Amino acid sequence: MQKRQQVIDNIRKIAKEYNNPEHFVEDPIAFPRHFYDLYKNGEKGITLKDVEIAAVIAAHLAWGRRNMIVRDIGRAMDEMQWKPLEYVMRGKYRNGPESLHRTVRWSEFAMICANLKEFYTHNDSLECLSPQQMRVQIFSQKEDKNCANKKIHMLRRWMVRNDGIVDLGVWKSISPKDLIIPLDVHVHQTALALGITERNGTDIKTALEITEFLKECFPEDPCLGDFALFAYPVAEQKKRKNDK
Repeated sequence: MQKRQQVIDNIRKIAKEYNNPEHFVEDPIAFPRHFYDLYKNGEKGITLKDVEIAAVIAAHLAWGRRNMIVRDIGRAMDEMQWKPLEYVMRGKYRNGPESLHRTVRWSEFAMICANLKEFYTHNDSLECLSPQQMRVQIFSQKEDKNCANKKIHMLRRWMVRNDGIVDLGVWKSISPKDLIIPLDVHVHQTALALGITERNGTDIKTALEITEFLKECFPEDPCLGDFALFAYPVAEQKKRKNDK
């Protein structure tokens, strides 16, 4: 019980430290943030849809080394001439077998753009989609109720959390307390090391178990803990160095 409380206290402390824009300048969220800032400031022609499209592309490419992720999201934005909605609705996309990012080909990028065009022809915002609906309708993946859907839950964190620091908080009908942790290998390994979970699989059950633990740290905003789990190894290493 004492160890559990110590983990909770550390997560609260590290989350507060790393929920800071200075840690996310070179990060996938910088791309939807760019359009969000333009949208918030009333830039002509920029809409919530531009923010959402940038978030979809950034989240889809957000795996691997961060510098490569940022480079390749930038390539996608360059292809769109930094006008995501205009590009999507035009209906002419770069579509070929060449790699955009790791195993993601430009043909996959084109498919997502086509799905977004179809969606926005009939809807105003992706906010109405559940994670499974987004998986099927936007990313053209088969429904899988066991999948953790890391990129989708990361996108939802960006769009829903509303503390005005790193995340954007533009979707208002979803409560931060209902978000699920974006679970990847790094977060899973940290959670295992801290005793937050004993589950070996990176599936939705593990994501939900970790989220339930994080509700002990932040009852109304469990995904604030995402910052801590992401940064925990670095923070602990820095602490040990300072303690010497």
